[in-house]
Amino acid sequence: MSTTLKQQFEAAVEQVRTAPSDGPFKPDNAYKLKMYGLYRQATDGDVRGKRPSLLDPIGRMKYDAWAKLAGTSADQAMRQYIAEVESVAARYG
Repeated sequence: MSTTLKQQFEAAVEQVRTAPSDGPFKPDNAYKLKMYGLYRQATDGDVRGKRPSLLDPIGRMKYDAWAKLAGTSADQAMRQYIAEVESVAARYG
C-alpha cells in the first residue's frame, strides 16, 4: 500500500516533534520560521487576520514567515516540508 502525501507529511511532522533537543541538528531561528510557515500553509492555507503589532515580535515573525507562502498550495507546502525534513535526516541521521 502506497502512502499518501498527507500521510508522508504527518510522518514528517511527527519526526520533527519527536526529534531530540540535544541531537546533532541545531536549527537556527530562520530555519524554524521557514518550517513554521510551511506547516501553517500546508495545514491552514493562506494567512488570515491582521499582522501582530510591534509589541509582539515573535508573533510578527511567525506571521511574516507564513505570509511569504501566500498562494502556495497545501500540497506544495507539504512537499516542501517533507523535502526539508528528509534533507536534514540525510545529513544528520
